[in-house]
Amino acid sequence: MRKSKGYRARTRHLMKKHTRDKGIRPLDYLLRDFNEGDIVDIIIDSGEHRGMPHRRYHGKTGEITKKQGKAFIVSIRQGNATKQIIAVKEHLRLSRSIIQVEKK
Repeated sequence: MRKSKGYRARTRHLMKKHTRDKGIRPLDYLLRDFNEGDIVDIIIDSGEHRGMPHRRYHGKTGEITKKQGKAFIVSIRQGNATKQIIAVKEHLRLSRSIIQVEKK
C-alpha cells in the first residue's frame, strides 16, 4: 500500500495540543490585531482548520505584507526564495524576539 501524502500527513506530534491548551480557547485570539510590517511567527492551531498554512511553515518567522479578507499574507524567506503564505490570525503570533525588544 502506498504511503499517504495528504495535507496533514505525519503531523501526529506537530499538531498535538498540550494538556493545558485543550478546551475552550481564551478570547485574546479575537482581540489580536496585526498591521503591515509586523514580524510574526506561524504557530499552527490544530483546533482551527480554516486558513491553516502547510505544516512545513510551522514555527517559521515572517513579515506581514498585506491583508486579504480575514487572512494575512506573510512573506517568509526559505533558502534563497521568498514565499507568500496566506494564514488567518489564529495561526499567527507576534514574534517573541520583537516582544522582548519592546519591553526593554
